[in-house]
Amino acid sequence: MIVVAGEALIDLVPQGTGALTDLKPALGGGPYNTAVALGRLGSPVAFCSRVSSDAFGEALLDRLRGTGVDVSSVQRGPEPTTLAVATVGTDGSAAYSFYVEGTADRLFAAPAALPPGTRAVSFGTCSLVLEPGASAYEEMMRAASAQGVFTALDPNIRPGLIADPDAYRARFKSWLPSVSLLKLSAEDARWLGGTPREWLAAGPAAVVITQGGEGLTAFTRDGGVYPVAGERVDVVDTIGAGDTVNAALLHGLAARDALSERAVAALGPDGWAGLLGFAARAAAITCSRAGAEPPYAHELEG
Repeated sequence: MIVVAGEALIDLVPQGTGALTDLKPALGGGPYNTAVALGRLGSPVAFCSRVSSDAFGEALLDRLRGTGVDVSSVQRGPEPTTLAVATVGTDGSAAYSFYVEGTADRLFAAPAALPPGTRAVSFGTCSLVLEPGASAYEEMMRAASAQGVFTALDPNIRPGLIADPDAYRARFKSWLPSVSLLKLSAEDARWLGGTPREWLAAGPAAVVITQGGEGLTAFTRDGGVYPVAGERVDVVDTIGAGDTVNAALLHGLAARDALSERAVAALGPDGWAGLLGFAARAAAITCSRAGAEPPYAHELEG
């Protein structure tokens, strides 16, 4: 079982140009998209979050169930669902503004225990910024790591949500001893400051940095640097691409029985080439269609 912990929200995606264009609601949130992608790839996956009992919350859970995601660890609340208004650039890149005050996912409480059979837990995005939920997810991360569970972190920085950047950067560094796999975009890396070598020295077994259409690169504690080129595709938008990479990495590691820091350290050039190539293909498919629509396993065969 791979557990994905974090927010589920509604993306309001513009259907044209201009401030008053029509907005189409879409199910989203970085962790939510990661859980859906893992389900589509065929991994046993559970979602751990707090979701509103409103109509948006019901729609979010319906999609998870339909994708085979275990939702028994999802907490419920009467507060409204978080909204994210997306802006899509001419190159397909997405930016967001958020409506988060008093929403359900902010009131997440750390669970007493992980679901039975948990081999890995994935964290990231808004859930590690917005209090009081952020402290609960942090508690969950540290507890999972202390139990020897493989932990993955994608900070997926949303600067508009971070009131004190320096405090967040310090908090990010404090998480690294509890992180097995750190994945972040090149933009995230520049915003956070530091280098893969500095982050590796603090804890993770590997750091993976994505560079959009240029591909992605893995850095390992033993000095290994493993770049893989991106897959060329006509980009519709990039919504959910990084979340697809998260899912593909975890799915690929599970398939290799490599959900441990020791196994990650032993992957070597061929192992990383296969794993990163798989993630690049999966992300390319997501980018080729509108919204966060990650691929199914059969679309990646061969």
